[in-house]
This record gives sequence, C-alpha cells and structure tokens, in this order.
Amino acid sequence: MVVSGGVLVTSQVLVARYANAVETKDLFGNAAKGATKQPVSDIKGPVNILLVGIDPRNTNTAPLSDSIIVVHIPKGLKQAYLFSIPRDLRVEIPQFEKTGFRGGTAKINAAMSYGSSVGNGKHDVAQGFDLLAKTVSKLTGIKKFDAGTIINFNGFKDIVEAMGGVTMTIDQNVKSEHLQPNGKPRPRRPECAANNCEHPYIGPQATYKKGTYHLEAWQALDYVRQRYGLPRSDYDRQRHQQQFIKAMASQALSKNVVTSPGKLDKVLRAAGDALIFDGNGHTVVDWGLALKGLRSDDMTLVKLPGRSLIDNGRYLGEALEPSAQDFFDSVNDDTITSFLIDHPEYFQKL
Repeated sequence: MVVSGGVLVTSQVLVARYANAVETKDLFGNAAKGATKQPVSDIKGPVNILLVGIDPRNTNTAPLSDSIIVVHIPKGLKQAYLFSIPRDLRVEIPQFEKTGFRGGTAKINAAMSYGSSVGNGKHDVAQGFDLLAKTVSKLTGIKKFDAGTIINFNGFKDIVEAMGGVTMTIDQNVKSEHLQPNGKPRPRRPECAANNCEHPYIGPQATYKKGTYHLEAWQALDYVRQRYGLPRSDYDRQRHQQQFIKAMASQALSKNVVTSPGKLDKVLRAAGDALIFDGNGHTVVDWGLALKGLRSDDMTLVKLPGRSLIDNGRYLGEALEPSAQDFFDSVNDDTITSFLIDHPEYFQKL
C-alpha cells in the first residue's frame, strides 16, 4: 500500500480501472460487526498498516507468515516508518473463538496457522490474518490496524518482472539455499525427498555479492528470502526485505514506469494478482489518493533489537530487548521521530 500511492494516482481514470483488480477480503474480522465505509478524508494519520508476506499454499495447508512488517505513518502522511516483527519471536497468541484456539505462547509466525482453520481440513489465509493481527496488536499495543495486506511472494516476483527488474544495494555476501546460479531449483538429497531434512539441497548455489546491482525478479526475491548462513539469520533477512520494499518503491515511482503506459499496465495488473487487501472501510483507491505524496525517500527503515532464547541447548525462538517496549509506546503516541533521535541504534542500515 505504501509503495502504491504515487503509481495509482497517475490518473483517477487509471485508478478506477484497476481498483477491482486487487482482491479484497475481511482481514480483521469486521464483517460480523457491521463495519461501514468511512469518508476518505478520515485517512489523515497517524495510521498503522500491517503487511504480511506468505508463500503460496493451497487451502489444504495451514499458512505461515514468513514476513511481518508494520508501517507507521504519522499525522500528515508525509513520512513512513517500517519495522519488521521477527518470524520466530516468542509471543502470547490470544485465544481465537473461530478455530477454538485457546491461546498460548508460541512463535508469532504460527498465529496465522492457528487462526486459519475453517473445517474439513481447509484453511483461509484471511481468517488466519485476523488472529495474526490480534497477536501483533497484543505485542505492540497498537489497538487497531487501519489497513492490512497479504502479499503472495510469487506475485511480488511478477510485479518486479513487470517493472523490468529492480535496482538495489546488496549489503553482505549471500548464498542461496534454494536456487542454482541459473535460477532453477537446487536438487534435493535423495534421503530428503519427503521434506524431512532441514537443509535438503545440494549442488551449485546462486550467489549475491556486496554492491549495487539491477536484479532480475527471481534474483531479488531469492535474495530477500535467504536467512540460512547469514550472521544474524532472520534479522539480516528482515533488513534485506525492508531494503527491497524501499527499492521497489523507488523503481515503481520512476519515470520509466509511471510514464510508460504499457509497463504501468503490467505493474498494476501484477499488483492486483499479488495482494489481498483490507482498507478497514476504505478502498484501495482511497488509500492510493491519501498516500499519493509518499516517495521512497520518505521511508525510514527501523530495526528491532532482539536475541535468541536457548533452554538447555534447545532453540525456543527470539525475544526483543526491553527497549522495544519504549519504541512501541512511541508508535502509539506518534512520537517515533523523537524516539529515533534519542535511539539512533534503531535506524536500519540502508
């Protein structure tokens, strides 16, 4: 949603043409509450948007949230702050009546799974998002999210392809766990055919070296999904994903996209296929118009300090440092700018 604003308002006619291309669902469980649409003028800020990235799965498989990003936009809508929630963060997941989940402590990426069951072995990602949003609210103190989006990683690949690739800076050498140098999947060891190995792949690996490159779509998505072998594992991956979003914003709003009708058409159609959106009473058009002034230079990347929890040699998950609560308080008070001035260590490396 943050990156879409400037593109979607190129002309109101174009906005209307593609509004129905984005799939909309009730992601916050508001349908039963009789929620009604509010005027677009209400999107004034501060607002909080929850972005969740998932791998494509069929309805027979419980979804897991591989990427959880909160976007805080202060009053005036002139700046955006992005921070990632570690996927292995150990948190309290509240009870969820729809699935009979009684609540408990677990890694946060399991919340979507606990909330997704709709019976007969079927799962609904939108319903799972509802429990994940409640879990993030409990963690951060954010009482409600003003909008939410489920992002299909394969769909994001289509967006990057439509833009002709993306230019981004790679800040550390990374080897791919999943793909070969030609972009094809790495073969599995024979004994791991049943997906029962933690690192089942063998053979040559795609490699990404430090520097600034124009990446093909498969390279960009592969790079930002890697965490194995990185010094700080998922914390490094979180940084790469935030950098990727900022690079995507810059690329999407560049002249060679917004002034090229053919390319813009492809980007907008790909975006529609990649997203499930809930504007909490506002349409994607409303949000696009409200955020039309945001650019990639207005996006500040934030890192949350954390550490691993080890019990008798067994990895339990991640925990945030105590100062993270002060950061969450600043988000809720809309004083995040002042907090970051006093805590420069929270600025994410570009």
